[in-house]
Amino acid sequence: MNKIYKALQDRILVLDGAMGTMLQAYKFNEEDFRGKRFKDYPTPLQGNNDLLSITQPEAIKTIHGKYFEAGADIIETNTFSGTTIAMADYQLEDLVYELNYQSAKIAKEVANEFTVKEPHKPRFVAGSIGPTNRTASMSPDVNDPGYRAVTFNDLRIAYKQQVEALIDGGVDLLLVETVFDTLNAKAALFAIEEVKDERNIEIPIMLSGTITDASGRTLSGQTAEAFLISVSHIPLLSIGFNCALGANLLQPHLEAIANKTDFAISAHPNAGLPNAFGEYDETPEEMGEQIEEYLKKDLINIIGGCCGTSPEHIRVIAGIASKYKPRNC
Repeated sequence: MNKIYKALQDRILVLDGAMGTMLQAYKFNEEDFRGKRFKDYPTPLQGNNDLLSITQPEAIKTIHGKYFEAGADIIETNTFSGTTIAMADYQLEDLVYELNYQSAKIAKEVANEFTVKEPHKPRFVAGSIGPTNRTASMSPDVNDPGYRAVTFNDLRIAYKQQVEALIDGGVDLLLVETVFDTLNAKAALFAIEEVKDERNIEIPIMLSGTITDASGRTLSGQTAEAFLISVSHIPLLSIGFNCALGANLLQPHLEAIANKTDFAISAHPNAGLPNAFGEYDETPEEMGEQIEEYLKKDLINIIGGCCGTSPEHIRVIAGIASKYKPRNC
């Protein structure tokens, strides 16, 4: 744990890029997602990227390795949808512990290989904890504003199971990411604190919200500053933003919080905004140029990429980050 705090003081840390973007290049079909083990499973499984940690582990391992080779200090586990709530879509709730455990184990093996090769640059694994596909703050039914598809306690239980499996699998830190509803995030943070207390352990926590549109607010209505204030009672390693926006559009929101907290600040923006086909066109150089503005303004400590980013994006970002000192925190 102390290693990551020390690394943060020494340099700007680089997070990996998109797992989904890399997996799309494999063009896996239904059969590939199923593998031998789920050959006769009654539900369609194509699109369940987390399952690939079990059915296509070599692909996951290769992608992690490519990001480390590109200069990443931290890779995220392939567990963005690794809760019983999200896995209900595929009727795979019973697989959640194994999915998270195996994903963490694969990522940690790759991280250890690179750390042994370059002991001066230890590599870290962040357990990725996504927002689930439900929101605790808002009703999905326009005719019944009081209705909730999930409760805080449902989320707490689901997140706790995910957190336990990620820790058992060997992650170095936990990343609660793509937060569109702060109540969901608080359930995740509550679950993490519960596990820490029960196991008498400490584990660093990164928290990353998502500004969903030009209003500069999360889906549940908070500004960047309000988001920061509402979670500042938790001992976080870092707070920041990811997804939804490209690097240039994310900058004002990082500026809104950078001078208001002692936490480290993280950002992993998309490679621009999606085009009409849902694809991301921003080149590594274009994205790098925008991210350099963060560094010139001393806004961040941890930088990476979200949707549409590849090892080439991370290579360029890592090269730029190496020229700057980290923000004081």
